[in-house]
Amino acid sequence: MQQARIERLRTVLQEQGLKALLITNETNRLYMTGFTGSSGMVLISENKAYLLTDFRYMTQAPAQAVHYEVVEHAPNPLETVKDLLVKLGITKVGFEQNDMTFGAYQSAAKALSGIQLEPTDGLVEKLRVIKDDAEIAVLQEAADLADCTFTHILNFLKPGAKEADIALEIEMFVRKNGAASTSFETIVASGERSALPHGKASDRLLQANEFVTLDYGAYYKRYCSDITRTVVVGKPTEKHKEIYQIVLEAQMTALDKIRPGMTGREADAIARDIIQRHGYGDYFGHGTGHGLGMEVHEAPRLSKNGDTVLTPGMIVTVEPGIYLPGFGGVRIEDDIVVTESGIKILTHSSKDLIALD
Repeated sequence: MQQARIERLRTVLQEQGLKALLITNETNRLYMTGFTGSSGMVLISENKAYLLTDFRYMTQAPAQAVHYEVVEHAPNPLETVKDLLVKLGITKVGFEQNDMTFGAYQSAAKALSGIQLEPTDGLVEKLRVIKDDAEIAVLQEAADLADCTFTHILNFLKPGAKEADIALEIEMFVRKNGAASTSFETIVASGERSALPHGKASDRLLQANEFVTLDYGAYYKRYCSDITRTVVVGKPTEKHKEIYQIVLEAQMTALDKIRPGMTGREADAIARDIIQRHGYGDYFGHGTGHGLGMEVHEAPRLSKNGDTVLTPGMIVTVEPGIYLPGFGGVRIEDDIVVTESGIKILTHSSKDLIALD
């Protein structure tokens, strides 16, 4: 797997006219090398692949990054980078412009004097967009854990329960069942707070006859799942039923129609057009979905600005919503993988309007 990723990146570098790339982004380092330590840089050229790290990891790194030459770097890692580039006869190196602050760039330019620094934009991230079979299998396990968590947490949703306590129970459950953590800070938003798309758990107590939106995921084997379900504690009103069914129609229609070859913008429009047709377009202000993988928000985007063409192996969320200030909101989210003929849904928790007595 590591060697295949190295070769794919080398092809990209050749297309970019680059002899080498310096990888400083932690997630990209993990993706390329499998090295789980907290410190290190990767330098990949046409015929060499180096992992630079410090003394703490000189036993761990070679065991994990088996297709790399592991180098213990100097106190200033960039000094070692320069030594390697000079040894290879390379006078221009690409760097990850989105991972380097201006201050870090100035330091790099000084340490690598005589070597041209060429900014690059998301070269490794573009490789990460297409998941291989092993990645898809792990993401399915992460999705399965998210589903199990939903079944578990329904037992805790009742009037008087605190949003923050529910979020804590979600965190504990995913960790007890194999996850390192949740994928992000869990969203538990009840009543009028469910109209907040990112209403992180608060001290608010659940009350009868109101929405509760749960948005969470499991960070499992270095990959993220992401699921949202909205339920009612007590009895739903006609307004609850109305907006829930609209969001459900939008989400299910998108799941039915998303196909490889369409853009993220076209996928977004499937759900957005339904919500607009029902008169709630002004209350759906975010994109329909986003990529999912080693990070919870990756390319591509299913949004009004989503130009990326959906391709087999991409994993994205599908999560339309309606948010009515002062009343509440609904979001329903599943994780899917784009296949040769359509999609495969990874999350399977019930999407019926659940009313908890």
